[in-house]
Amino acid sequence: MSNLSIRHIIQAIEEFAPIALQESYDNCGLQIGNPEAIASGVLLSIDVTEDVVKEAIDKKANLIIAHHPLLFKGIKNITGSTYSERVIIKAIQHNIAIYASHTCMDNATEGVNKKIAQKLGLTNTAVLEPASDKLLKLRVYVPTNYTEKIRSTLFSVGIGCIGKYDNCSFNFDGEGTFKAGEECTPFCGEKHRLHTERETCIEVILPTYLKQKAIKTLLQVHPYEEPAFDIIPIKNQWDNVGAGIIGELPLPIDETSFLHHIKKTFHLSVLKHSPLQNKPIKKVALCGGAGASLIKQAVNKEADIFITGEIKYHDYFDYESQILLVDIGHYESEQYTKEIFYDIITKKFPTFATHYSKVETNPINYL
Repeated sequence: MSNLSIRHIIQAIEEFAPIALQESYDNCGLQIGNPEAIASGVLLSIDVTEDVVKEAIDKKANLIIAHHPLLFKGIKNITGSTYSERVIIKAIQHNIAIYASHTCMDNATEGVNKKIAQKLGLTNTAVLEPASDKLLKLRVYVPTNYTEKIRSTLFSVGIGCIGKYDNCSFNFDGEGTFKAGEECTPFCGEKHRLHTERETCIEVILPTYLKQKAIKTLLQVHPYEEPAFDIIPIKNQWDNVGAGIIGELPLPIDETSFLHHIKKTFHLSVLKHSPLQNKPIKKVALCGGAGASLIKQAVNKEADIFITGEIKYHDYFDYESQILLVDIGHYESEQYTKEIFYDIITKKFPTFATHYSKVETNPINYL
């Protein structure tokens, strides 16, 4: 592991939660540091504060992976007048890199919200608000006897997944025609003569972030000098990716008992909730962080309860007779994100020095 770079750690995180999944307002990714530097250790946190940077220094870890971005709003001066400026200065002085996953990890298939659902014991989970405009269709024409080779190669790099199914494609046969020019080196046929070849059209679905990888892979394996292919944007929902989760409890439970279960699961001294609906809880919707914008989706999908980290005052009035609303706190709802980071890194790099931060970064206190 002595040659493990910061880039290798980041790649492992981004294979799980690709940067392309971040929301347009966000600022995910490597924020400070040289990705080619050799990684000495990684510290996992929800936020990056001065104390977290000090902890990284003490543990000789030169990479901090946090959920929330340190650099979120524009910074015009770095004078040390704010906590974020002081963190930047301290991190650079000690050659510590800082990476943030934020909405990439929120929207990832097995990300923040799936972790919350697991902690609560939900089953039959699905994305509450699936992402749109993040899928493409690749259509390529290949010599028929090369169909299996090209199809299996595309599948091997993650192309051709629909929902919980993989190796998905549609194929139909036909005839392709072409005439090679003087400077061509045709795979089949002869220069200056019209050639007809039995070909198969392969169609596969892929996420937008795999576009360049798909094209590169296709060009490497396709036998033609000039392969014919199309990349087509599609408007389908991507059901595996998006905001929030909805699922079910194994058995219905009364409201008060489930609220106590939430308190225990997230180690809460207090939680806020709307008036009880006086009916058992079976279907649960949730979203880590500031997820109040998904209340309407939870109601539309007939959830009995919606759990998130921030709810506005008037939302309690607007939905008081439709669903039980629970606000458990922003930090509290995302606290288990560190476990996701830990599992990703230790699974791929089992002997690498990976530490949970012991610094309490929640800026909100309760009396």
